[in-house]
Amino acid sequence: MFNYLHCSRILTINQGVLIMIKLPFLVAALLILCSACAPKVPDPKNLAEAGIRAVNLFLYYQDLDRAERFYTQTLGMEKVADYGMAKIVRVSADAYIILVDAEKGMHTVDEPKTVAVALLTEQVEAWYEYIKKQGIEIRYTLKTDLSKPHDGFVAVDPEGYLLEFERFNPHDENTVLIPLLTDLETLYPAEKSGSTVPDGLGFHSMVSWLYYKDLTAMQSFYENTLGLDMIVDQGWAKIYRASQTGFVGLVDQSRGMHSWTEKKAVNVGFIVDNLEGWYNTVKNSALFELRTQKLEKEPQGRYKAFVGYDPEGYYLEFDKFYPHEMNDIFLDRLK
Repeated sequence: MFNYLHCSRILTINQGVLIMIKLPFLVAALLILCSACAPKVPDPKNLAEAGIRAVNLFLYYQDLDRAERFYTQTLGMEKVADYGMAKIVRVSADAYIILVDAEKGMHTVDEPKTVAVALLTEQVEAWYEYIKKQGIEIRYTLKTDLSKPHDGFVAVDPEGYLLEFERFNPHDENTVLIPLLTDLETLYPAEKSGSTVPDGLGFHSMVSWLYYKDLTAMQSFYENTLGLDMIVDQGWAKIYRASQTGFVGLVDQSRGMHSWTEKKAVNVGFIVDNLEGWYNTVKNSALFELRTQKLEKEPQGRYKAFVGYDPEGYYLEFDKFYPHEMNDIFLDRLK
């Protein structure tokens, strides 16, 4: 808000001088003084400066109801919004997965699912026993060795997305990461949620693993264009922190669980505070190719968004959510 009080004081102190100045000079002086009083409009140079409220990973399904039951009942995640064609579930404090009806979303079920979702937990052994009892497909069995950087196993969700249940251990490779994870709250299924998850099992963070041909170029993109900080360097994989509990992992496709694909059934999403500032910066500076040529407001006013492409074709989606009866729980969790 413009600070009229501050400007009026300046004018009062200097009124003896100002009344002797000719009108054009007086107007110019007033403009200078008042512009100094006006609030600075953020001009973000990268995503980090624009302010990240949370990360939200979009996954696409043929049977959306089945996917919802899996994530909310089998994995115990809280559903915080239901738009009919999309359901938002909360993985950790500020990391979300948005389950989308593929017939109405930006991707189809035929596109390769070139992403792996790491669900970070301290209870990988207990999760492993529970997942096996549920009859869920396990792609890679549990491996634990506290002398190694991380432990975990990989399961497959109802339509083929890879879920990595992972624990990072104290290790030279994790010197920066471990302090960031130490005090994070683990989210457990709510009472009477209908979840089958045993007591004491939950998640505290999420990593979205993405697969690239040119890892060096993508490292430059995430650091210099998006402005994120690398906190783990595994050589062939890099981890960046996007929000307090939401991370993005870049993987050399020749070493990872997926190979590079041109199409990918996923949107890598960021909920940002200054959506307009970030959009204008991307558009005016041509930081990356835009899929949407304007800020798009959802018809019911629940959110605004724009979508672009990273250098190797992943969709990058930027969202801001607004007060609406369907967003009440979601906005409460975003506080």
